[in-house]
Amino acid sequence: MIIQPRVRGFICLTSHPEGTAQHVKDQVEYVKSKGKIADGPKKVLVIGASTGFGLASRISAAFGADAATIGVFFEKPAAAGKPGTAGWYNSAAFEKEAQAAGLYAKSINGDAFSDDIKQQTIDLIKKDLGQVDLVVYSLASPRRTHPKTGVAHASVLKPIGQSFTNKTVDFHTGVISDISIQPVENEEDITNTVAVMGGEDWKFWIEDLKSAGVLAEGVKTVAYSYIGPELTYPIYRNGTIGRAKDDLEGTVPALNELLKDLGGISYVSVNKALVTQSSSAIPVVPLYISLLYKVMKEKGIHEGTIEQMQRLFTERLYSGDTIALDEKGRIRVDDLEMRSDVQEEVAKLWEQATTENLEEISDIKGYRKDFFNLFGFNLDTIDYEVDTNEVVNVPSILG
Repeated sequence: MIIQPRVRGFICLTSHPEGTAQHVKDQVEYVKSKGKIADGPKKVLVIGASTGFGLASRISAAFGADAATIGVFFEKPAAAGKPGTAGWYNSAAFEKEAQAAGLYAKSINGDAFSDDIKQQTIDLIKKDLGQVDLVVYSLASPRRTHPKTGVAHASVLKPIGQSFTNKTVDFHTGVISDISIQPVENEEDITNTVAVMGGEDWKFWIEDLKSAGVLAEGVKTVAYSYIGPELTYPIYRNGTIGRAKDDLEGTVPALNELLKDLGGISYVSVNKALVTQSSSAIPVVPLYISLLYKVMKEKGIHEGTIEQMQRLFTERLYSGDTIALDEKGRIRVDDLEMRSDVQEEVAKLWEQATTENLEEISDIKGYRKDFFNLFGFNLDTIDYEVDTNEVVNVPSILG
């Protein structure tokens, strides 16, 4: 079939198998171009492995350190006449690239919050790898059914305490408008968001993996967070999502205690603002990212998702040096984004930004390109006017 992008708001409803495969290959080639990670991980579990930081982490471990990888994700397979999700195609492409390189790569598709998927993962580790020495936790989901209580929790994206009004942009049209978001009305909204996006499930994973004896001596585990600039604080860091991120970051001491007898350690890495399916859904953030990209590209310090994760692995997690942490014990690879000169310029552009001058003062074109690249579109090497085979299997799951 011929597959073209079909968009509804911040979601692309279609994805292109050849385009996503090329996007994965480009990331693989980038990691390979940077050389091998000295003393990198050898057996890696990535929870949330199909898109964004999770996918980039899996690529960095496999092609930077020749690691065997198991990826867990929840994606929709392709069917005749109906494309699969981008994450499905990404995972198929990753496994094929790994196999071609002689690397072990298997995947599990299902609800990573569930006890059943945790057990399937443990069984696969025992059968094929024995133990893992790195666990990456990179889940992004709007809802979670609690495995112990059966309660379904849904996250909300709202400020706390007072309404929030600021600029936002429809990144498809380039129209800037003001948006007002009302605050949460009850504590339950905050509790539900923390239940979905906080640190409890990360802790459940590590507890179950340790109890099963599949964590290696010296194991590391890392989860991902974001802080961002003050202008996004009301909707992000000081809002419901921020409470969840606080909970995620607050899980580290408990995990360190849990891993102490293995000589293991846990980290939260605060990453840069990037175009992801999740960030595109947050009002204000697409405009901020468009301005940020402009400034960072002009300064020659821009990074995409794969550049971020490759740097996290080589300069932080496996640098051989003591890892520098901030005052709250977090790894910071948002250091270039948060440089004072970068933030000062972005703040000036923010005040100036209008629909009329957006193309000139921002990198809204780069934002759009990155957004469509997530789904395998807008890649120069792909002809989107010709038929493509939409039925693509993840080798370790189907075929």
